[in-house]
Amino acid sequence: MQKFTFDLKKLVFFSFSLAFLLLSGFVSSGDSRAFIHGWLNKYYDKDGQVEALKRYELNVTNSGFCRFRKVYANGKEEFFSFNLSRFSSMDYYGNTTSGELWLRTKNDDVIVQTRNDRQGAVDSMSTYMVVPLKGIDEEKLNELASHFRALMQTSLVANK
Repeated sequence: MQKFTFDLKKLVFFSFSLAFLLLSGFVSSGDSRAFIHGWLNKYYDKDGQVEALKRYELNVTNSGFCRFRKVYANGKEEFFSFNLSRFSSMDYYGNTTSGELWLRTKNDDVIVQTRNDRQGAVDSMSTYMVVPLKGIDEEKLNELASHFRALMQTSLVANK
């Protein structure tokens, strides 16, 4: 009887181990969101702005939104936000030292808001969001693009 229970314990242990290995090998959409969030914050170029920034917030939320908020030294605030399911493509203009990442959406899906601006508060929509980056190479950009494509595929499957 002891041999039977020992063999049963081994079988259950190996079954759970095999299931864990199989399930951990797949990239989930949450992993892609976390990767994009970390990557954009790691390579963000705070000094690449025309005006001096006091602070910035660049977030990719669990609900699938990419949010970018800039607060300038003069008090002006800019806020950009879009749902990652509306992402269509990305372009990078620059070199390995510095450049701009243009995140494009399918339609006018990027929310643009300004506050404390001398020209008045603006609420509008756009087709792209620009993020200044520094210290990147082609491989890193390709990896970022693959994570955006993975999110697009999971959102397309979820919307069917």
